[in-house]
Amino acid sequence: MNPLKDKRHTFIHGKKDRQILFLGKDKDQVEERLASWKEQKFSQKLRAKDHTVWFPEPKPEITDRLGWLELPEVMQERLEAFETFARGVKEEGVSRVVLLGMGGSSLASEVFQKTFGNAPGHPGLFVLDSTHPSAIRSMEEKVDLSRTLFLVSSKSGTTLETLSLFRYFWKEMSSLTDKPGHHFVAITDPETPLMKLAQDRDFRMVFQSNPDVGGRYSALTDFGLVPAALIGADIHRLLDRARIAYENTAFSVSEDKASSLILGAALGELAKSRDKLTFVTSPSLDSFPDWLEQLIAESIGKDGKGIIPVVGEPQASMEEYGKDRFFVCLSLEGDSGRYEEKLKKLEEAGHPTLLIYLKDKYDLGQEIFRWEVAVASAGSILGIHPFNQPDVQLAKDLARNAMERKKDSQGKSDDAVEAFSVDEPEGLAGALKNWIAQAQGGDYITLQAYLFPNVDTTEVLQKIRIGLLKHKQITTTMGYGPRFLHSTGQLHKGGPNIGLFLQLVDEPSVDLSIPETDYSFNTLIKAQALGDYQALKQRGRRVLRINLKSDVSGGLDRLKDLMENLG
Repeated sequence: MNPLKDKRHTFIHGKKDRQILFLGKDKDQVEERLASWKEQKFSQKLRAKDHTVWFPEPKPEITDRLGWLELPEVMQERLEAFETFARGVKEEGVSRVVLLGMGGSSLASEVFQKTFGNAPGHPGLFVLDSTHPSAIRSMEEKVDLSRTLFLVSSKSGTTLETLSLFRYFWKEMSSLTDKPGHHFVAITDPETPLMKLAQDRDFRMVFQSNPDVGGRYSALTDFGLVPAALIGADIHRLLDRARIAYENTAFSVSEDKASSLILGAALGELAKSRDKLTFVTSPSLDSFPDWLEQLIAESIGKDGKGIIPVVGEPQASMEEYGKDRFFVCLSLEGDSGRYEEKLKKLEEAGHPTLLIYLKDKYDLGQEIFRWEVAVASAGSILGIHPFNQPDVQLAKDLARNAMERKKDSQGKSDDAVEAFSVDEPEGLAGALKNWIAQAQGGDYITLQAYLFPNVDTTEVLQKIRIGLLKHKQITTTMGYGPRFLHSTGQLHKGGPNIGLFLQLVDEPSVDLSIPETDYSFNTLIKAQALGDYQALKQRGRRVLRINLKSDVSGGLDRLKDLMENLG
C-alpha cells in the first residue's frame, strides 16, 4: 500500500507508532514529487553518489562530499578503537572532557551529552563554542584542569575560534604540568594544520576523520562518535539504528516507501510556501533540534532560497502562527507530555505536521541519517547545493579586517557602525519601532546574542521572542554568537531576504589575552559581531545593533520593557 494514499495522514513505514505526516492541501505535490523520483530511480542515483541528483555537471563539494552516505556501514570498523581509547581515559580518572569546536565539530557531541548523559564512571562532556571572555572564565571555573581532557575539534584544522580556545587552555595546562599534550586530543581531517600542531606538541591522540564528509554531516564520524564513546554512550547501538535508516534508502525500497525521501519531498515542496520548519520536542530530546538547525540552515539557505528552522520558540496560541509553518514534533516514548492534541489543532488550522515517535534515545542514530538524506534530497527540489556554504566566508573576512584595523589604531577607535545603547532609551525606542515596523507577513526575526550564553540570559531572550511573536505574529529564532555563524549564519546572509536581525553586544568587564597572538577574546568577539553586522548590511538585510553595555542582565530587562511598549 502506498503510504500517501491515506485520506488524511501518511503513516511512514506503514506503522502508526513511527511517523505520522499530515500534508493537507499540499499532499498532491508531494505525491507527484515522489512519483517523479521513482521514475528517475532517485534512490539508486543517490546511493551511487551521482551528481545529477542535484546538477547536470559535477560541482566541487558534491563529488567529494558524499562520504556520509556510507557512514552507517564504514564506521563500524572504527568503533572498537574509539571504545578502547575511551576506556583508557576512564581508567585514568579523567573527570571532564571539554570540547573546543564550532558548528558541525561540536553540535552532535553536545546533543549526545544532553540526551544520554555520561554513564557511571565516565567523564561528563562540556562544549565550549563561545569566544566571550566570561564564557571561557566560567568554563575554567567548572573544571579541575588536572583531571580534564580537551578535544580540539576542527575539520579544516584552521577554525579561528577553536585554535584561540586551544591556545588559551594550552597555556593554562602548561602551568600545571610539563606534559600538557597528554591532556589534549585532536579530531580533524588528514594533513590539516591542526594535525601538524597536534603532532608537534605531542597530543595524546589524533583522530583523523573522513575527508569526504562535510562538517554538518559528520555526526556519525569521529567528530560525534569519539565524544560519545568518552561519555559512555553505546556507539554500536547508535550506529546500528543509523543503519536502519541507511537500509531504508536501498535500491530495493521504492521512493514512495522510503521514510527519508518522503520527508525530503515534504521539506522541499512545502518550502515553496511553508518555509518556517518549527520543531517541538519532548523533554529528553530538546537538544536534537540544535543539530537539525545547522543541518537545515547551512544546507538549504543560499541562492536567495531557504528553509528557516525554528528551534526553542516559546509556544503560542493558534492565531499567533502565520500560514508559513510546517510543524515537526519529536516524541520519546515514556516522556511526559502528549502532543497529538496540539498537532490535531494545528492540522485543523491548516498547518502541515509531522509526528515522529522514538522508541528510545538511541533512535537518534536513525533520525540523524534520515534527516541528512531528507535535507540533501530537499536541496535537489529547490535547485540548491546542499554541501557548500558560500556566504559564511564574508563575515569571517570582515571580522579579520576589523581586527586588523583595531590593531592598527592601537585600540583608540572603533569602526563607525549604527548602534543604539540601552543607556539612551528614547533613541533606542525610536530605533526599535522603526526596525520592527519593517516586518511583513512571511518574515522572521532573529536575536543574535554576542553575549555570555547562560541560563539567565537565555530566559530573558526567550521572553523577548514570545513578545515579538505575539506583537507581530511572525516567526522568531535565536542564536548565540559566534556559534550561530557556523550554522544559521549561512541562511541569514544567503537565504531569502525575509529576516530582521537584532544584534546584541555588550562590554565585558573581564578580558582574556589569547596566547601566541597579539589580540584578546574581547577583541575577537567584538570583531566577529562587527563582521557579521557588516556582512548583513552588505546583503541588504534589516539589522539593528544594540549595545547592552556592562550590565547585560539590566540591559536585557530594559530592552524587554521597551519591546513590550512598542504599541
